[in-house]
Amino acid sequence: MQRSDTLVVGWDIGGAHLKACLTRDGQVIDVAQWACPLWQGLDQIDIALQQAQARWPALGSDTRHAITMSGEMVDAFEHREQGVQRIADRLAQVLRGEVRLYGGDLGWIAPADAARCWTQIASANWLATAQHAATVFRDGLLVDIGSTTTDLIALANGRVQTASRSDHERLVSGELVYHGVVRTPLCALARHVAFRGHPVNVMNEWFATTADVYRMTGELDPTHDQQPSADARSKDRAATRQRLARMIGLDARDAEDDEWLALAKSWRQAQIEEIAASLTRMMATRCGTASSGTIVTAGCGAFLVPDLAARVPALTGWPIQSYGCDVARIAASDDGSADASKADWAQVCAPSVAVASLYAGEPC
Repeated sequence: MQRSDTLVVGWDIGGAHLKACLTRDGQVIDVAQWACPLWQGLDQIDIALQQAQARWPALGSDTRHAITMSGEMVDAFEHREQGVQRIADRLAQVLRGEVRLYGGDLGWIAPADAARCWTQIASANWLATAQHAATVFRDGLLVDIGSTTTDLIALANGRVQTASRSDHERLVSGELVYHGVVRTPLCALARHVAFRGHPVNVMNEWFATTADVYRMTGELDPTHDQQPSADARSKDRAATRQRLARMIGLDARDAEDDEWLALAKSWRQAQIEEIAASLTRMMATRCGTASSGTIVTAGCGAFLVPDLAARVPALTGWPIQSYGCDVARIAASDDGSADASKADWAQVCAPSVAVASLYAGEPC
């Protein structure tokens, strides 16, 4: 049934970020993301929500809220069930207006029922994005590369084509790859990388993250780079080079800038190969899906998708489209033109856009 009220906010409560999308009559009028290190405690949600309220002062008792999450996994909670319950309780206490939780196949769930339905609520944000994408691109593949993880989800006949629901099941199937373009420690990408024409073993220390790689290559938008660096120091090019150098037992002064850029590209290649291996496995085992379709990109790491797709023969010839531009319904600017900034943030914050759109009554 079509449902479209004045204001609907979609919230995606992650372990490191809180993402939110404000819609009016089913159209996206604003999207934002705030750092929310939930492992430090539930008060981090309060801080992020205060920032959202300051940005959107019109939110009131008549606002409707659609919530999805993945933050129940953080180690601030004893287990995931407790995480879902506490996040749901906190949001129900703080948000004014109708609050519902996205429960995947169960639909929309009241906070009072979160404990009973926690397995459907936990880490279902990827499913919301895929479900929404499938309303526009009936056959294809969702590739959502975020700050921390990558989702690889097949779409066919307008439906999400996977029997997996939990993170564990998706790790088994290869549909969830714990790789992102901001927070992933570089020692998780490869045991050795190329430097000056030779393979070099890497240090298994949290000296640098993928944000350093994509800062160095110039591909990571600074506004998407909201987490502290591994050493809590500057994110300028000099400090970035030093963190990369530590990974192979050197200092930044031991090589020239172009050599550190080459090292960053070596890490980039290692990450693409890791994600491509999971994607190849997933494409080889999927059943009942179309043999061709559209690749729908999402996440702050969408810039990797063209090179990723080129490494997977099964995706040869598949066109690539953007969730932010081609799925999200972005409200036009005052002059009637498309708003590229909103589309960009809708790309980064796709799950929040998806739950807002689905709850507001978009076809699903």
